[in-house]
Amino acid sequence: MKTALSIAGSDTSGGAGIQADLKTMTMNGVFAMSAITALTAQNTTGVQGIFEVTPEFLGMQIDSVFTDIRPDAVKIGMVSSVNLISVIAEKLTAYHAENIVVDPVMVATSGAKLISEDAVSALKEKLLPLATVVTPNIPEAEVLADMKITSPADMVTAAEIISKAYHCAVLCKGGHSMNDANDLLYDEKGAHWFRGKRIDNPNTHGTGCTLSSAIAANLAKGNDLETAVERAKEYISGALAAMLDLGAGSGPMNHAFDLKEEYTK
Repeated sequence: MKTALSIAGSDTSGGAGIQADLKTMTMNGVFAMSAITALTAQNTTGVQGIFEVTPEFLGMQIDSVFTDIRPDAVKIGMVSSVNLISVIAEKLTAYHAENIVVDPVMVATSGAKLISEDAVSALKEKLLPLATVVTPNIPEAEVLADMKITSPADMVTAAEIISKAYHCAVLCKGGHSMNDANDLLYDEKGAHWFRGKRIDNPNTHGTGCTLSSAIAANLAKGNDLETAVERAKEYISGALAAMLDLGAGSGPMNHAFDLKEEYTK
């Protein structure tokens, strides 16, 4: 069985972060492992508290995984401090990690900044050059490319700038306000659009975590990047289309929508 590691924060409500990553990787056919960057107290209405792990302990978690069950792919989610970013980069370099998917959680879809300027700089300098693919949303792509994105053509330009600056592939994600559900993959072969069908579901908590984890799982199984992205988009569409409705805010998707085994009855 192929394996994948998620390096991200915990989400008590189960819809995003480590919890979403483990569910997604499992449903996409790989054995999922984790290294937790922070504990959070959160639910569908917001984040009530964050307790960050120490860099030393994060490093120990990554060591524990790589020295016993080596991951075939690594997904990196939200990491909010320079010291944690540095440890992740140091460990992944030392272990020659492969198939690294970086979800650069820096800016919320609303435009609100989620991490400090120093952490953004560390992310650019230390993690993005290690990535196989980076998966920014529109606001994050604007930060990474240092330009405004107002059209599909701008998405292509921004993705090209990011790809050439950090020598990695870029999946620039569309959104409800820009280019709907169409995502752009830019790599050494150029630009490739993945057309998506917008699903009218307000419960979208954890979509970014889920997409990047599904890509990592598919890379771990040996799929090429285009196939991994295509399969990941199909999976997330299915999870949204299941129309799970939990919580008072923007709820989670049904990660297990395709689970039809005896033990779920």
